[in-house]
Amino acid sequence: MSQHQRTVRVGLIAVLALLVTACGGTTRGSDDSPTANQATGQANPDAALVEGLDVAFLPKQVNNPYFTVADGGGKTATEEFKGKYKEVGPSEASASSQVSYINTLSQQQTDVIVTSANDPNAICGALNSARQAGAKVVTFDSDTKPECRDVFVNQVTAEGIAENQVKLISEQIGGEGKIAVLSATPNATNQNAWIELMRGELKKPEYAKIELVTVAYGNDEDQKSFQETQGLLRSYPDLKGIVSPTTVGVAAAARYLSGSEYKGKVALTGLGTPNQMREFVKDGTVKSFALWSPADLGYLAAYAGAALASGQITGASGEKFKAGKLGEYTIGADGIVVLGPPTVFDQGNIDKFDF
Repeated sequence: MSQHQRTVRVGLIAVLALLVTACGGTTRGSDDSPTANQATGQANPDAALVEGLDVAFLPKQVNNPYFTVADGGGKTATEEFKGKYKEVGPSEASASSQVSYINTLSQQQTDVIVTSANDPNAICGALNSARQAGAKVVTFDSDTKPECRDVFVNQVTAEGIAENQVKLISEQIGGEGKIAVLSATPNATNQNAWIELMRGELKKPEYAKIELVTVAYGNDEDQKSFQETQGLLRSYPDLKGIVSPTTVGVAAAARYLSGSEYKGKVALTGLGTPNQMREFVKDGTVKSFALWSPADLGYLAAYAGAALASGQITGASGEKFKAGKLGEYTIGADGIVVLGPPTVFDQGNIDKFDF
């Protein structure tokens, strides 16, 4: 979309605002393509995807292997629908740093902002300002409060993650013993939701002999996660297992265990990428772990953003849109779209995956 088109559209919207007493959310796009009903915010599923959309991915932190892959999927999707892709973000997992990037993207009149929140509340004000300026906001991986975005693309259901992680660690420690969780940041929306649900899952009769003794935070930093793993084992010498539902944390914990006396004695599972974890699975440090495809997650998030910006969807429950090679998706309650179930990786299948 050219600057001239943006200027014309802003002018038209201003005129409409004077003529119409009740005005719904507007959508960006070319004037000759069908979009959502401008007055009611009603979706038009037959609208064509607008070409030339500016799509920005703002991960929790750049240079994080997980987000490098996930954002790469977003780039692939953006190129498919002929948009303009870029990735921006902080080098550390900081909500305050994300705010400054959101403000800049808003000033640049970015059409679609796709972000993974470091805090569910801290970036809300900036995101809503961006939305008021015309941007469509998609959260993925880690959500904000629902009122701060248009759609949240979830990896899997939070319940599915909790069930999967507890099941894996239980299998690896023989159904009994002390375990700990190595999380990302204390305010990470997804991490906290999973951990709370894991606590509930552990109350089931089949897990009665498993005790969650503590939650440690590595702040999604490799060295801190490494040190926190060391600290857990010093504080709890009888620890049987660690669950780390973060790719940075699980890889750092595996690296520590692989070179320690605890290798083969303390179980480790979590959420990681095959390329990060392959050597630790093959050397026996880790028996199994899980993850969805981060590339598909970013790919789906980009298409969701394009569908919003093109007026195909508004984010309401029950709306459907097509996401390229992934097919059709339906928006659920609170504007949530679920990618699909996680994959469990072990020695038998890990070489079949490259991400």
